[in-house]
Amino acid sequence: MGFSVVVLEQDPRIAQSLAGKLSSHFHVVHLARSGDEFRQRVAQNTPEVVVLDVEYSRLSDVRNLHSDFPSLPIVCTHRIPDDDLWIAAMEAGASDVCPSDDPQKVLASVLQSLAIAQGAIA
Repeated sequence: MGFSVVVLEQDPRIAQSLAGKLSSHFHVVHLARSGDEFRQRVAQNTPEVVVLDVEYSRLSDVRNLHSDFPSLPIVCTHRIPDDDLWIAAMEAGASDVCPSDDPQKVLASVLQSLAIAQGAIA
């Protein structure tokens, strides 16, 4: 695929692990180191999907991102399972919420979210 993805993940090891998994399916994987850099990379690179550590950012960031880029799939990650956080992230506009320590699950969710978004555009 010739697509790009932007990732904001608090833990650098997890970010690198996700980048490794995603790079086999995306032409460009942008790793952001802060919320500001994440937002800037999304605006400049118009990725097909983003991965956002929901514990590192705020739910308002998810909501604002979804509002500004309504067709952009947002896959949120978390380290600690929390049903309330999952529900809140989905209500804020996330496509899915996955454990950050399972890169295969995140990749599957990213690909599924992208396929759904492309199907909605077609």
